[in-house]
Amino acid sequence: MDRPSTEARDAAGEPAAGPRWLDDEEQRTWLAYIHASTLLEDYLDRQLQRDAGMPHLYYGLLVQLSAAPRRRMRMTELARDSKITRSRLSHAIARLERGGWVRRENCPTDKRGQFAILTEEGQEVLRQTAPGHVEAVRQALFDRLTTEQQKSLGEIMRIVAEGLQPKEAGADLPWLR
Repeated sequence: MDRPSTEARDAAGEPAAGPRWLDDEEQRTWLAYIHASTLLEDYLDRQLQRDAGMPHLYYGLLVQLSAAPRRRMRMTELARDSKITRSRLSHAIARLERGGWVRRENCPTDKRGQFAILTEEGQEVLRQTAPGHVEAVRQALFDRLTTEQQKSLGEIMRIVAEGLQPKEAGADLPWLR
């Protein structure tokens, strides 16, 4: 695929304003990341659908609730931590409620607020599902990497996440709306 030079120049030979195109190695790295992350998410989603009848996103919500004090979180906090819109979270929680794994409770100090609470049934689903999920994560990711590669991957992902995490209080992000 032909791409413009990574260092575009104007008529005077000075660096031109405009896109900084990826060089060949950056392009290969980017495409490998996209391909691998798509395949990994699909692999984990299929494993959880097969073993627990839920998508990876819903499993993540149950995990967050299980780690929260008293296994409960404000819905707005859960949406923010999951990086999903409140509307998508509401739909997910409704489905988890139908399964008996989560229940909602109104916030006593804020009439508009609600808590999502992991039920005993939800905790049991996690206990049963976690071993298979951890094994799937190991097989798909960690077993393919050396210890040094695992450490590098962790460092890289922390740097990327830190750089993308908004610092300003009023950031316009879907999960904050």
